[in-house]
Amino acid sequence: MLAQEAVNSGDTAWVLVCTGLVLFMTPGLAVFYGGMVRTRNVLAMLQQNMIALGVVSLTWVLVGYTIAFGDDAGSGLLGNFELFGLTDLGVPPAPHLHVVAGQVTIPTLAFVAYQMMFAVITPALVTGATAGRLKFIGWVVFIAIWSIVVYAPIAHWLWHPDGLLARFGTQDWAGGMVVHASAGAAVLATLMVVGRRRGWPHTAAPPNSIPLTILGAGILWFGWFGFNGGDGLQANGVAAQALINTHLAAAAGMLVWLVAERAKDGHSTVVGGVSGAVAGLATITPAAGYVNTLSAIAIGAIAGLVCHTALRLKYLLRLDDALDVLAVHFVGGMLGSLLVGFFGNSGTNPLGKDGIFFGGGGSLLWHQIVGVICVVIFSFVLSWLIAAGVQAVIGLRAPTDTQDNLDHAQQGTDAYHLGGVAGLNGTGAPERRRTGRNRSTAQPARSGPAAQPVQPGQPARQVRLVTATVDPARLPTTRELREALLDAGATSIVVSDATVSTAQPAARALPRGYWLDQDLLDRARVEVVVERDAVPAVLNVLGGYGADRSDSFVQDVQPATDVR
Repeated sequence: MLAQEAVNSGDTAWVLVCTGLVLFMTPGLAVFYGGMVRTRNVLAMLQQNMIALGVVSLTWVLVGYTIAFGDDAGSGLLGNFELFGLTDLGVPPAPHLHVVAGQVTIPTLAFVAYQMMFAVITPALVTGATAGRLKFIGWVVFIAIWSIVVYAPIAHWLWHPDGLLARFGTQDWAGGMVVHASAGAAVLATLMVVGRRRGWPHTAAPPNSIPLTILGAGILWFGWFGFNGGDGLQANGVAAQALINTHLAAAAGMLVWLVAERAKDGHSTVVGGVSGAVAGLATITPAAGYVNTLSAIAIGAIAGLVCHTALRLKYLLRLDDALDVLAVHFVGGMLGSLLVGFFGNSGTNPLGKDGIFFGGGGSLLWHQIVGVICVVIFSFVLSWLIAAGVQAVIGLRAPTDTQDNLDHAQQGTDAYHLGGVAGLNGTGAPERRRTGRNRSTAQPARSGPAAQPVQPGQPARQVRLVTATVDPARLPTTRELREALLDAGATSIVVSDATVSTAQPAARALPRGYWLDQDLLDRARVEVVVERDAVPAVLNVLGGYGADRSDSFVQDVQPATDVR
């Protein structure tokens, strides 16, 4: 048992800051995943992640913490229930604290809050694999049960001084097994229950916002400093080593992934870069406080290569892992846990052990192998039982007819309300500069013959409606199109969103080396009213923006002003 020393304000402040950093990772994960799903499933994905902050926080305080860090019940499998609801935390000494801390110098509640954030984000990792298929109420019930019967016992095994695997000699600094391997095994089990998306693997889902994904990756990288840096529970040299190891492993993982991506697909993409960084972060997690700086770089580089190769894993297993959680988190967590057996260095942390590369022999590697196997089997079996039970009772898989639009089915609204036309670039300037021609909003529309009503006795004029589709990407500004058409003789212009079919599908690159054959393309539909003699000029203008004459139409029309 660990006795608590006098509370140190510096250590307490550091752990409280790290608590906030780890909390920030959950919305970061939501944004990271949210940018990679379909436009109509964004809000559902964000909610599936954010709800963990509400549900798991309560399950942790009520019963999760006492199972994980209460005094061992005698078998090393779980803690007793004396700390139910945190009603009897008592005063120091408080032995039910983290196995990686040589001295406990923080209040017990600071430790409770810090560990709570790990419990929150762990089941949220599953949502990336099951994107587009989860029924919200079923998911809430799943994570509530899972956080108690799966996560808390595994945390006890590895992070309580009397835990089964801790006594055996298995080491896990910040969650390679407790977080990533357990969540990865839950992914395998849950995917077996909820099944595949409609049309997978032949139907790909393009991301709705890669910039959103990059923002989420940046938040995760930032928060990971608290994830790995705070686990020693002290603001000291080990914390600094864990922090620098975290950053360098992410950097190495990013670069190696980009090289592998370039060699395989011919492009080094920004999504690939952050994927490699997250793989490096997941892989260094179990080793961050146990290895030196050069070892951390090596671990990150290995992660970038191995996790990139593991992208094919879901096809081999025939599991529809939508956002590659298996490749990045599951493989990364297990890989890092095993690499502790090679790179562990007691010179970095006296509480650590020497691995094979530092003269420690193979005993630590054996302890790591046993730990990974136990965690994966336990999490997989119980996760499958929970998922299958929830599916049978209230449903975990969303109905098939709602999976392409979960935001409407579950939220009753949309994440975005802008179409392609509304998103076109406009022109503008500060209000004080809007004079003369630039003050377009104050000017009436150009008038022409069609704008004047026909007087009695005058013949009806010959007016045409020209309809064509243009590529919005070839329209620098809306003003340029408007001015060009007006100069060609247009008297009325309407632009709207359209989707057109193509004879030859357009190949479109998706993140992480996937491709999508796009049979329907986004276009802007332009409808122009013009005098008959000006039709060729208008067609020439539209042709300059990608309109094909074979797909354009010219019709006789009668403006409402000509109706007698």
